Amino acid sequence: MIKSLLSPSRVPAALYLLVGLAALPVVGQSATSVTVVATPTAGTGSLLLTDRLIIKYRNGSPAANRPTLLTMGNAHAVVNREGPQMTRRRSNTFGAHVMQLDRPVSVAAARRMARNIAAADADVEYAEPDLVLRQQLVPNDTSWLSQWNYHEATAGINLPAAWDTTTGSGVVVAVLDTGYRPHADLVGNIVGGYDMVNTAESGNDGNGRDASALDPGDGTVPNECEPGSSGTSSTWHGTHVAGTIGAVSNNSSGVAGVAFGAKVLPVRVLGKCGGYSSDIADGMVWAAGGTVSGLPANAYPARVINLSLGGSGTCSTTLQNGINSARSRGAVVVVAAGNSGGDASGFTPGNCSGVVAVAAVGRSAARAYYSNFGSTVDIAAPGGDMRAGTTSGILSTMNSGSSAPGTDTYSYVMGTSMATPHVAGVAALVLAVRPTLTPDQVEALLKSSARAFPVACSGCGAGIVDAAAAVAAAKALGVSTPAATPTAVAEVEPNNKLAIAQVVKGALLTVNGGLSSLTDTDYYRVTIAAGATLQATLVSASSTGNVDLVAYNSAGVLLASSIKGLGLTDVLKISNTGSTAMDVGLRVLGGGRTTATSFKYTLGLSQ
Repeated sequence: MIKSLLSPSRVPAALYLLVGLAALPVVGQSATSVTVVATPTAGTGSLLLTDRLIIKYRNGSPAANRPTLLTMGNAHAVVNREGPQMTRRRSNTFGAHVMQLDRPVSVAAARRMARNIAAADADVEYAEPDLVLRQQLVPNDTSWLSQWNYHEATAGINLPAAWDTTTGSGVVVAVLDTGYRPHADLVGNIVGGYDMVNTAESGNDGNGRDASALDPGDGTVPNECEPGSSGTSSTWHGTHVAGTIGAVSNNSSGVAGVAFGAKVLPVRVLGKCGGYSSDIADGMVWAAGGTVSGLPANAYPARVINLSLGGSGTCSTTLQNGINSARSRGAVVVVAAGNSGGDASGFTPGNCSGVVAVAAVGRSAARAYYSNFGSTVDIAAPGGDMRAGTTSGILSTMNSGSSAPGTDTYSYVMGTSMATPHVAGVAALVLAVRPTLTPDQVEALLKSSARAFPVACSGCGAGIVDAAAAVAAAKALGVSTPAATPTAVAEVEPNNKLAIAQVVKGALLTVNGGLSSLTDTDYYRVTIAAGATLQATLVSASSTGNVDLVAYNSAGVLLASSIKGLGLTDVLKISNTGSTAMDVGLRVLGGGRTTATSFKYTLGLSQ
């Protein structure tokens, strides 16, 4: 399962964690200076627990159409050898089966089961644990003072100047979290919402999924979430996060939200002991306007999705699919980097592809002691460091109840959970000015306009998010112009060897090719200018034809490869940091579990 990242003492029991990604190493580097960034592979495991697996069968296979003990026999046999019994709970948005174990197991054991299930049945497209993430929260005592994080010159986000242009009107920001309380300083900006938690026990509301995103509390008793776990008070985490984004402002009361002219769409994905990645992925799809079986259409599709949650490990296919689906509908996905004070590449979903990963700084602008850091972090924002005093936390809307809901209050809290909604709110301000921007364009604008760190902050991303600079940059774009159209290039045979690779030239190309058999292979030669970066994106045009992408230098030495599953996009980035141009050979070949004998593909090239 997945949980909001609380301090260790606040971890619930039977449901746990989320996984993150680790980048492939650079291989076969030639004398010419080159940097290769490839698709992530599995990282380290977790010591926490889960009681679910996710199994995706290849389309058209017996178990995909009719999951029974007979058609899924290999999977049941693998699990039974480990001891647990397994039953099917439901299908998820991506056609995978969410399987229930009769007891919690370690995530390491669940990963082992998943690997063995995939190895035992060629019809399995992928199998993985259904992990639990946590709120990115470092809980502490409540207080009330001004919101330094918005306006102070040292670590603030320069917000008041942005409000001269926009307050976010017309934009919906989804907060995937514990739900919300109808706080008087927040409820006026709440629209729609849904409860994605599909068990009454975790949901703490007497039912499964329903149309109410209200937070009934996520407090636990000792041993409830796992053996030896401490009891916890309710966090009201979603209410605090939502208040930073969209608390009602100019009402002579309480606090202000970063984008108080925007609307907040609450999607409840975390309950007692956290939430499952399958529910979180469904929440992302639904929040962005996608279809989730059994749920009504979302009347308020979000352009920004805030995920102040996470855990250690690799980015699961299920979470990545949810992120991809949301991004395909134009949603910017903003994620907390994590509170473990370690390399963010080992924590998910902040290490998933296509997200804006946020680190936290304290009031001095130095990296907060708890904040994760590293190359996967995109940007930083105030998360607070209350070792310097209570009022050095982030003040937002809260509830007084220790278990069940109480009265409206305000609290200072610290964590990357608190930093993340600052960036989500600024993304909403940017989209209010330029609604045609894509998620990648919003991320690039946030990073390019970020304010330089006034003190050293290694691994904290491009800088501290600057609301005024980001809005000014968006406004300066003027009337948006259509994206450049790639030049179409047709494949020319023969090109089945590196020595006779087809030469392709241009800064923005789409190569339309095809493999005539499972043993066919195509090579393309591309020249990368000095100081330039080539991005190669490979997509199969057939739902049954998997293709993979491999890169070599001119001497035939392997540089990198992207070997992904059926229906997934392969991406390689190769940077030439040398002083002269360099040639790269790109090879397209058929991937594993391909049922087609011949099929088409497109290879996008940009530099």
